[in-house]
Amino acid sequence: MSRTLELSPNAHINKTLLEKYMSLPMPDGKIQATYIWIDGTGENVRCKDRTLDFIPQSPSELPIWNYDGSSTYQAEGSNSDVYLHPVAIYRDPFRRGNNILVLCETYRYDGTPTESNKRKTCLEVCQQTADEQPWFGIEQEYTLLDVDGRPLGWPKNGFPGPQGPYYCGVGADKVYARDIVDAHYRACLYAGVKLCGTNAEVMPAQWEYQVGPCEGIQIGDDLWMSRFLLHRVAEEFGIVATLDPKPMQGDWNGAGAHTNVSTKTMREPGGLAEIENAISKLSKHHERHIRAYDPHGGKDNERRLTGKHETSSIHDFNAGVANRGCSIRIPRGVSDQGFGYFEDRRPSSNCDPYSVAETILRTICLNE
Repeated sequence: MSRTLELSPNAHINKTLLEKYMSLPMPDGKIQATYIWIDGTGENVRCKDRTLDFIPQSPSELPIWNYDGSSTYQAEGSNSDVYLHPVAIYRDPFRRGNNILVLCETYRYDGTPTESNKRKTCLEVCQQTADEQPWFGIEQEYTLLDVDGRPLGWPKNGFPGPQGPYYCGVGADKVYARDIVDAHYRACLYAGVKLCGTNAEVMPAQWEYQVGPCEGIQIGDDLWMSRFLLHRVAEEFGIVATLDPKPMQGDWNGAGAHTNVSTKTMREPGGLAEIENAISKLSKHHERHIRAYDPHGGKDNERRLTGKHETSSIHDFNAGVANRGCSIRIPRGVSDQGFGYFEDRRPSSNCDPYSVAETILRTICLNE
């Protein structure tokens, strides 16, 4: 165990003791439900548990619940109730059995969505564009930290060797905490999240997993649930998973959420022309997309989109085939076969996938 992990309370708890209690049989007809929501930061998740006396078949059967929004940056203390509306159910990989995880939208006392509820309008746009069958895949990058905020495995009074051997690396001197990555991967698959792959990234202690392809609103639901599971798994190891898009200044890669996009027409023979048409539309709304691609209206991406470390400049829009220094990349295989998808490399690692999907669909499908 690293010296810093010795400071982590979670890393010191004897995990084997928990099994004595988790193996106790549940009373007949009872299950535990963890309600999960996005707090007022627009990038962190919260959760709390309740007991149900039935096994729900759909989110509409679940009770609406509430919480203290004054403690999550979403309400004043004098009128603090914020309401949780269940929208998606996942299997619980921690408690297993019939227990569930419940993704929720957040609403104020007057029935209006909170500022961080980007799902409502995203769903409306997804419904308007359903005939075009939009598919999304998001490559979620993240960095593992010791509890002191230093990337896991980095020297405390220095830096690791330059980037080069770490991407998709193998070996104790190249990658750190694969245990968390594997645990998270399996937990996502068990829960029902459409996670399709993972790999070590360019900066040491940085990893990536891919969610998709998902149609419409599912990309936001699955990505948010995958983030909850990432934080929850890392918590058990006494390690922090950060989605900060530039956790280490200097000659180190940042972290993004590269978003792969296609419509039914793009996926059919000759679809490359439709991809190029979509890129032309995107080029006219670069600033709008930058504002939607991180929770702080582009301020987070200013640190990451510098034109270096496999990024384009935040100030410029460009596109190219197999070019990871572009805003939009057309994969080489797509260019060769003449149909497929494109990759928007601008969204930050801490983006709200609902905002990203909605903005892309408004531009390329609704011509707004």
